[in-house]
Amino acid sequence: MLLKETDQVPARVFVLVPCGGIGSRALAPGSATPKQYQRVCDRPLILHTLKVFEALPDLVTAVAVVVAAGDGFIDSVLQGRREIVLRCAGATRADTVLQGLQAWQASTTGPRPEDWVLVHDAARCLLEPDLVRHLVALCQDDEVGGLLALPLPDTLKSESAGRVLQTLERSGKWLAQTPQMFRCGRLIEALQAARATGLPVTDEASAMEALGLAPRLVGGSMRNFKITYPEDFGLAQALLQCAKDRTPSP
Repeated sequence: MLLKETDQVPARVFVLVPCGGIGSRALAPGSATPKQYQRVCDRPLILHTLKVFEALPDLVTAVAVVVAAGDGFIDSVLQGRREIVLRCAGATRADTVLQGLQAWQASTTGPRPEDWVLVHDAARCLLEPDLVRHLVALCQDDEVGGLLALPLPDTLKSESAGRVLQTLERSGKWLAQTPQMFRCGRLIEALQAARATGLPVTDEASAMEALGLAPRLVGGSMRNFKITYPEDFGLAQALLQCAKDRTPSP
């Protein structure tokens, strides 16, 4: 059994992909297609993101994508695929994750409170299966859970009016990535508490931290970057094409 058993019931691994925004910073002027549906290597970006979890059938129980109620792209993009579509995205990422988890948990096939949920950014399309396995292996027995992250490699500056205010100490600082892995029930509790107090939450770990918990940091990869700006599409395409060229022909 890969995962620790809780009350003699195996804890399972579910994946939730928040997909409710449009990613305006990454889009060219006038583009009407949300970032996650832009084509990279002739496929919508989100299909590259979901491909990693297809390679983990022994680990991942199910994958759900959380979209806005009026999303007009997801049905055609996921046609014929097995991912679950939850049409309940909110105004923020935290709202989208919370509402997606609540809707999924309420279904007969959703995660139980003790099950693990990996929340992964739709725009991180270069995640590799081995990195997911590594995260799960290191966090499956952790009391809190954890996330992929990288130690900050560059000199860090603070700014005022477009000029350097000061150089900040970078030791001990990490760049958060995804997936972020937490028990479903505890993550819902953390996100509900953040909503009730008005705490701004930019990732799942920050909600857990607000409960006084310390998620585990697991070394990620520079390849697992998030497409944020228009030029990032070109980099992602080059890396995906390079990986494809290295794959032996059948």
